[in-house]
Parts: sequence; structure tokens; C-alpha cells
Amino acid sequence: MVIKDFVDEYARYRQIGERAMAQVPDDALNQVMAPDGNSIAMLVHHISGNLISRFTDFLHADGEKPSRNRDSEFEERVFSRGEIEAMWSAGWEVVEHEVGILTDADLPSTVRIRGQPLTVHQALSRSVAHTAYHVGQIVLLSRMLASDEWRWISIPKGKSEEYNRNPTREKRPG
Repeated sequence: MVIKDFVDEYARYRQIGERAMAQVPDDALNQVMAPDGNSIAMLVHHISGNLISRFTDFLHADGEKPSRNRDSEFEERVFSRGEIEAMWSAGWEVVEHEVGILTDADLPSTVRIRGQPLTVHQALSRSVAHTAYHVGQIVLLSRMLASDEWRWISIPKGKSEEYNRNPTREKRPG
């Protein structure tokens, strides 16, 4: 039951990110809005690299794989929308598969990230928080870069009472 909660949260953040990025013109996906800032493409590259590294062979290998070059995830370069979508999908496919095969009995097991021991529960909690943090950045950048009127992903300002009468976003993804 706890693992299903993690699976559902990952799915929710995947969907939030996709809904936000869909509103951004292709040429804005690589735009860096501040000195030393990140573009949406950089954040996608980082999220994908993180998820692939952490969850490939999750229960048996260190979550920081030697093949990962984290610093390169933040280098400015131009990605096409197709490349961004492929990176995004690759990261989420790994996490969805690997977390999807876990059971609640795995939660107290130990995994390692950069050599540091964590329970599976701790590693999943940390990963969901990290992913949510960066998806929030993607939403903010998307909101600033959207070319059309913003289509709300969460409850629009001034619409809380209306939403509370029919809380459709509270349903689990599926």
C-alpha cells in the first residue's frame, strides 16, 4: 500500500510536468531566465539523469552510477522538444518500472546513494521530494514562458470554493 502511494506520487508529478511543458513554445524550452539559472530542458535532463541513476538496479547497485555525469545535465545546450520528451520519458520509465515491482516488504531494505545507506523508504521519500522540487521549477518557468493564456494545472486563483465542490485533481492518476 505504501509503495502504491509512491507510484501514484511519481505519476502525479510526471503529469504536472507534462501539462506545464506542453504550454511552452518549442523555442522557449531552452531559455535560461537568470544568470546561472536552468532552462526547462536542463531540468528535464537533470530529472531524467537522476531517476535513471537512482533506480536502475535500485535494490542492488549504488544510486549514483559511475556512468552518470551530473554536471553535464546543467550545461547550456539546445535540445529539441523531441529530445526533451525522450529524456523525460526515459527517466520516468525507469522509476515507474523499478518502483512498480517493489512491495511494502522492501521498504526497510537498505540501498545506497553515493555510498550512504538509506532504507528504501528513505530513498523513495528523498527522490519524490527532489523530483517535486524540480517539477515545481519547471511549472514556474513554463508559466513565465507560456505563449498562450495559461491553462491551470492546480486550482486557479479565486476558484478554491468552486474547486472544493468538485475536487477532481485529488483523484489518483491512473
